[in-house]
Amino acid sequence: MHAITIPEPGGPEALVWSEVPDPVPGEGEVLVEVAAGAVNRADILQRQGFYNPPPGASPYPGLECSGRITALGTGVSGWSVGDEVCALLAGGGYAEKVAVPAGQLLPVPKGVALERAAALPEVVCTVWSNVFMVSHLRPGETLLVHGGSSGIGTMAIQLAKAVGAKVAVTAGTRAKLDRCAELGADILVNYREQDFVEEVRQATGGTGADVILDNMGAKYLDRNVQALAVNGRLAIIGMQGGIKAELNIATLLNKRAAISATSLRARPLEEKAAIVAAVREHVWPLIDGGHIIPVVDREIPMREASAAHRVVEESGHVGKVLLVTS
Repeated sequence: MHAITIPEPGGPEALVWSEVPDPVPGEGEVLVEVAAGAVNRADILQRQGFYNPPPGASPYPGLECSGRITALGTGVSGWSVGDEVCALLAGGGYAEKVAVPAGQLLPVPKGVALERAAALPEVVCTVWSNVFMVSHLRPGETLLVHGGSSGIGTMAIQLAKAVGAKVAVTAGTRAKLDRCAELGADILVNYREQDFVEEVRQATGGTGADVILDNMGAKYLDRNVQALAVNGRLAIIGMQGGIKAELNIATLLNKRAAISATSLRARPLEEKAAIVAAVREHVWPLIDGGHIIPVVDREIPMREASAAHRVVEESGHVGKVLLVTS
């Protein structure tokens, strides 16, 4: 088969379409013929040499894919050869075939094209696990999403609205904010021109955000805590704004607030399977019913993954950038 390899860390040109050995599904795994993968920020970090795959994972980038099952490993039940699926991966999505633990598979939702289903697993599992399983967003509460026009952001908006929450977003252009509004966002903040702490306070009558989903990390830490409501919950899922920051503990104590920080890639298989099972139970019916959609900016041939990385690094896209094998 062919896969995107990274002979040496570097810029987008470091991604090389290479012939590599076919993967073999182990016990509890299935082999998926990949129709499409999706680009995530973690893939860019891996390309740059800053985010190696966990032990035992595929060396190729790609944390999600869609495709058809072509073989079953021993001990797999509930799935058949020919099933159309999408999958959460620890790596290997930038390839024509990938071996996937059966607990990380999801059926392609009704009404969603096979290729577009590749836009779902990573973002849905990230949002559901952080915003709902950890931070327990409830109807009537306010969720603040940084990077509202990203793949994570566009999914968080839709899921929060589906449970009856109010949604605030930050983005860097009017066009991106308009797209967030189309998906249901209530409070729109241009982070280049406005202070999100003040905007969220004003829009909530001084209360603040009950839950914040943050991809920035250090740069926003103190301001995120300022923007929280009493009993608020801050979920950190990225570090685009750095890894070290100072925090006023008194503010955190006064608000009786909580901070969590999670990642998906290196979690044990049983934890990933539990998240995927919760997503299938709670989110898949919403997608099957057309209430939530995958937001896809564009599709690019997988062999041209370098071009896809440039698109994501330039941050002009809305939603997901997909890599298609055909």
